Amino acid sequence: MSRLIVNADDFGLTAGVNRAIVELHRDGVLTSTTLMARAQATDEAIRLALAAPTLGVGCHVVLADGEPVLPPHEIPSLVDPQTGRFPQKLGEFLRRLFTGRMRASEIEAEAAAQIGLLRGRGVRLTHIDTHKHTHMFPAVLRPLLRAARAAGIGAVRNPFEPVWAVRATPHAPLVRRAEEAALRRFEPALRRIIAQEGFATTDGTVAVVGTGTLDAGAVRSLLGQLPAGTWELVTHPGYNDADLALIRTRLKESREIERRALDAIREFPAIELLSFAALHAPATARADP
Repeated sequence: MSRLIVNADDFGLTAGVNRAIVELHRDGVLTSTTLMARAQATDEAIRLALAAPTLGVGCHVVLADGEPVLPPHEIPSLVDPQTGRFPQKLGEFLRRLFTGRMRASEIEAEAAAQIGLLRGRGVRLTHIDTHKHTHMFPAVLRPLLRAARAAGIGAVRNPFEPVWAVRATPHAPLVRRAEEAALRRFEPALRRIIAQEGFATTDGTVAVVGTGTLDAGAVRSLLGQLPAGTWELVTHPGYNDADLALIRTRLKESREIERRALDAIREFPAIELLSFAALHAPATARADP
């Protein structure tokens, strides 16, 4: 049987993104979302999440291109000393990470603060993932999972896209395909760490390379080839309005396209739709010391 979590990232980014996510869930084609703890429309997103108990809500942990929850002086290895914000570009984040400048203790503390902010407002979190998939790197994943476990969260996104799904996304840019191929070398370590830590996850995530180009044809292509197992379809729907115009993101016009494209999911009634709340940690889950 094929099971699919349809997740929208960036809940809380703008009111238009929030509106699209709630509408798609109400229409029965979106089962899950991940909420940003500190974004323009986070307060509204929290109110909407509390009013939609059937919508699975995770924490979209932000460690790049955003604002921290903790005071900058408490996490100096994670932020730009001039702005007090996380590195704006992923390249700068990676330079800090791979030169050993980022402290695992600070990653854990900031992730815990973001999770705690949402839980403190009454949001029951089903899972965690990260903005720009930064948890694909072991140095981020381990402290992130420690923070999640301490909050009673037992599921995490597997951010890697299988080769069949990359091939089934015909309009994905060549650069995105090359990036995905290069990063796939981190997948064995991610799977090993998730298993060691006893977290639940999916068999993989689809439409990663399609971010920004996901239209109805791509949705049909992916779901038409979806094998047995549990998968996540990662999406970024929204309304391209005045609020979004003020956000530094390449995903503007594409959010409208993705919002309309998700209606194609209705054409695949044999696929079981679920949220991360339906996943269960492996029986071999590591016990806390």
